[in-house]
This record gives sequence, C-alpha cells and structure tokens, in this order.
Amino acid sequence: MPQQLNNKVVIITGAAGGFGRVLVQAFLAAGAKVLAMDIDQRGLASLVNALPDVQSALRIEVGDIAHYSACARAAEAAIEELGGLHILINNGAMGLGAIRDDHMKKPIDIREISPEMWQRFVAVNFSGAWNMTRACIDHMLDQQWGRIIHVTTSFFTMLRAGFQPYGPCKAGMEAMAASHAKEFTGTGVTVNVVVPGGPADTPMVPEGSGFNRKDLISPDVMAPPILYLCSEAARGITGNRYVAAEWNPHVPPAEMEAHGRAPIAWPDLAQTPVWPGGQPPG
Repeated sequence: MPQQLNNKVVIITGAAGGFGRVLVQAFLAAGAKVLAMDIDQRGLASLVNALPDVQSALRIEVGDIAHYSACARAAEAAIEELGGLHILINNGAMGLGAIRDDHMKKPIDIREISPEMWQRFVAVNFSGAWNMTRACIDHMLDQQWGRIIHVTTSFFTMLRAGFQPYGPCKAGMEAMAASHAKEFTGTGVTVNVVVPGGPADTPMVPEGSGFNRKDLISPDVMAPPILYLCSEAARGITGNRYVAAEWNPHVPPAEMEAHGRAPIAWPDLAQTPVWPGGQPPG
C-alpha cells in the first residue's frame, strides 16, 4: 500500500470493530499516526496488543461519540499527543443487533423499539458524526487542510422496512455530509462518503443474521478508497459517494475514483425548490 500519508494524524471512531480495525492498520501502514476511538475498552486493548510494532504512532481513546465532551477530548488528544489533526473517519455506529440478533431474517417491528433505544441510536449513529466533525473542524479550517470521511450505508438499507432506527440515522448522516461538503468547499477541507456496498463480515452483522459469512463483503474493501480520498492526490475531491466493494485496488486509484464517484445523498431532488425569488443561497 502506498506510503502516502506520512505525518498525517487521523481519528478513527468505532476503531475496535470490523471496519475500524482494518482502517487503523491501513492508516498506520500508510505512515499516518492514528487516534483509535471506541467505547469498547477491551476491544481497543486487543487492537493495541495486535499492533506492538507501531504503538508509538497509535493512541487509543475510550469515549462515547454520543457525548460532545468525549469528542472534544479526542480531538485535543490527537493534537497534543500525536502532533496534529488532519483526517476524521466517522465510522462509529450501533447496529440493529443491539435490539435483536436475527434482524436480517426477521425485520424489527416499531413496537420493539423503546423511545430510549431510538434516542440512543440517534445519539450515536447521527449526532456522533456531527459531534466529531464539530470537535475537529476548527483545527482543519485553521490549517486549510482536512479530510472527513463518513461511513454510511446503502440507500436500500436507509429505506428498508424494519431497519429503523439504523437506516434513518444513516440517511441523516448522508444528508449532513452533503451539506458540509458544500459548506467547506474552497477551504481545503473535503467531505466524502464511503459505503461497503452490502452486508459485511463485521460484528455489525451478528451470527444470528443467518448469512454464510463467506458470502459477506470483506471489511478490507474499505481501506483502498478511504486511503486515497485522504491523500494529497485527492485534493479538491469532495461531495462524493463511493461503494467500496466496487473499488478495484489493482486499478490506478485516480482512475478508480473517477469511475466510482457518485454524488452524496439525493441532489436531483433539490433542483426545483419553492423559494421566494427563485433559489435559496448556498
């Protein structure tokens, strides 16, 4: 993997899980320093133990992205202890296994979702990404360089019956990413979305799902597009969505990026607003 991220500092949320562990290892291999954040203290300790040769470039942060104070602490730790803050990977999330393991075979009924569970999903899967973005953005804008990657999900999952609260939270995250990409245009900070492309072989798809694990997408597919989008070569590439399972790592990344890009969210639906005087600003 190209060593194209030397001296860059990245925060990865959900770092103890399937995608997170892959991304931590990929960024370290690319020469970056990594602050790995997760609520799972044991998982983070296991991650550190698995990477003894790179511990000087790896810092773990136990924290809940649902709380802004934890996100602010993570940003401060990256700057103070790793020497900067350049990249944010909003990967942390709760899966529907928190409600029931067999949700893939038997979709969740609204009556199974307590108000408290709904609020928890929103706090982690939607507000968590905003909290992290808000905690990091001042530093990125001041240095006129930043990369923000949101890990969302397929549009099918967002709209599928029985996939609440997960789907709507990811839809909100997608819309937020589209808005921020426009807001930060020209600042040196880019915002893009990467999705796996289907159910992946991670703890987010529990054993009770009924899938043959061999049929699931490997979490390794997430690394090549995300690494490229965070590199200097991807300067100015913003507001796009990429399906990681369709990214061929054997094709030159600039060619693959151009081939695989699609707009974040649903911009075609926003072309004819009813607005006094015509078009709204921005």
